[in-house]
Parts: sequence; structure tokens; C-alpha cells
Amino acid sequence: MKKWAVAVTATLLLLSGCSDKEKAAKPEKKAEEVEKEVEGNIKPYSFPLTGIASETETDGRAIAVMINNHPKARPQSGLDKADIVYEILAEGDITRFLAIFQSEMPSTIGPIRSARDYYIELAKGFNALFLAHGYSPEAKKMLEQGYVDNLNGIVYDGTLFQRVDFRVAPHNSYITYKNILKGAEQKSYSMDENPTALTFLTEEESNNVAGDEAKSVMISYSSSTISDSSFEFDSSLGKYKRFSGGEQTIDLESKEPILLDNLFIVEAKHQVVDSDGRKEIDLMSGGNGYLLQMGKVMEVEWKNENGVIVPVKNGELVSFKQGKTWVNVVPTNPGLQNSISFNLN
Repeated sequence: MKKWAVAVTATLLLLSGCSDKEKAAKPEKKAEEVEKEVEGNIKPYSFPLTGIASETETDGRAIAVMINNHPKARPQSGLDKADIVYEILAEGDITRFLAIFQSEMPSTIGPIRSARDYYIELAKGFNALFLAHGYSPEAKKMLEQGYVDNLNGIVYDGTLFQRVDFRVAPHNSYITYKNILKGAEQKSYSMDENPTALTFLTEEESNNVAGDEAKSVMISYSSSTISDSSFEFDSSLGKYKRFSGGEQTIDLESKEPILLDNLFIVEAKHQVVDSDGRKEIDLMSGGNGYLLQMGKVMEVEWKNENGVIVPVKNGELVSFKQGKTWVNVVPTNPGLQNSISFNLN
């Protein structure tokens, strides 16, 4: 028995020694790491423009791309991957999109259209690499003076930017994400710096958003209806679907629908400034708006905060729901009341 007891004691001491060595080899966890484990499997990172949590780091520069919205350019490629999409009038009654990518990058983006100064200002707010194919005279000055890092199809037509054969110009310019990175490397643009993060609701707050019931909304840009769009809330998905020209907006390649979590509609002063119908749009002064989330609509105001259009109410920032956001800018004349119609059922 004595021999057995001695053997057991020796074994316990050996195991204890091994345990101490293992403890010494493994650094103690930080208090916040332990707290996260206690709370559950909480992901330590989040994407700055969607608020979506991630297990891995979410660093990376935003990319802002001018995307065509002429009926001959639909359906587009890559919009389903955009974190934020701005829809604003260019010339005449046709809108264009400025799609901001950061959390996801599509393999192909397009059709790409020419730049306007107010889109460049928005891209600047995210410190984004700006892509377009062509420019207005004012936009050309800004780009040539280096106002934002940019790649333009005028310079890289047939190299970084490619023309597809199933559409005609100016609705056929496309670029791949691979070529975007190639162009950034050629120009020595850094692609590491994150955009400033937006503010987001918690999941619990998202389930209790304020506002009146509004399951769908129609946005009219002009009497021609060519750029009219509607958004319908799908309660089974908890997201909005977009429709244009009577058809659901989908991705050309994947056929996946465009789904969004926030619809932010604002009015801004528009003024035609030349014989070609180009516009000057005031995206600095603020004004009235609507914010739609989870099938509800809230009257808000908007302000430009460091180049980014954000919703405010009673002077305080209103948080976005985690996910993707569309911002539709309509003219103050005729204004929100005459451009927007809600289905409250």
C-alpha cells in the first residue's frame, strides 16, 4: 500500500507540474476576452458601414463606384454587395447610383457611368477610392486636381475597364474587383484605411424601432416615371426589396435580389446649371427626410457630417439598423410630400 501511495503521489506531482507548465505557456486572457466568452460567442469585430459583426478583422478601404441606372443598363452587376447606395438624379429625369463597397466586394461591377461633382463629394466622405467612366467639366477638374483617389474609364478603357458585347455604349463599361486592386497598385493608392464607422442599433433596439407602419413606399423623381422606384418590406426576411420599372431589382450574374435594411429618403435643393441639364445639388445644408426600418417610417431631418449624410431627430443622431442602406435624394421642388407615397398597411 505504501508503494502504491508513493506512486500515486508522484503521479499527482508530475501532473501538477505539467499543469503549471501549461499555465505558464498560455498567457492569461484579458478581462474583456473573458467577459465576451461569458456573454456568449460574441464576434469581436464589426464592419464600419453595415455594423455587421465579424469573427475576423474588418479593415479595408471603401470603394465608391458610379453605376448606370438607365433602363438599358438594368439589371446591374454588383449592387447586391454594396453597403450603401446613393440614388440621385444626373441629367434629365434619370438617376445614377453611387455604390459604396467595403464589407463585400463583387467580382464584377457595372455598367459604370461618368462622374458628377456631388457624387465625388459623397465618395470623399468615406475616403473611398472613386471609380467612374467619364466626367462632367466640374468633376474633371476635381479628379485632375486629386480631390479623391480615383480610377477613370477614360484613362483605362480597354485595360482596367472592359466593354461587354451584350450592351451598347454608354451602357457597357464594366470592371472587376481584381482590376480595381491592380489599378490601385499601379497608382500606389493605399487600400488599408477603414472609413469612419456609422452608428447602429443593437439587435434588440432593431426589433423595437419607432415610427408609423409603412410596408411599402413609392419614390417618384419626375413626371416621366423613368426613374421611379418602390421598396416593399418583406416581414419574413426583415428586409426591403426594391423595384424599378415594374420589375424587382436583382443582380445580373447571380439573379439574387437587392435587399436592404435601411431606406433613407431626403430632399435637397437641385438647380440646373448648364444647357446639357447638369445639376448642382446641395448636399451640405441639411433638410427633411424619412427613415424606413423594419416596416416603419420615421420623420427625420438630415445633416452632412464630415461628408456623410446622416439622419437626425431633435438634434440627435438616429442610428441605422445593422445591414445595408439605400439613400434616395429627391429635389425640394416638388419635395418629399409630392415625391413620396406610402402604403401604410
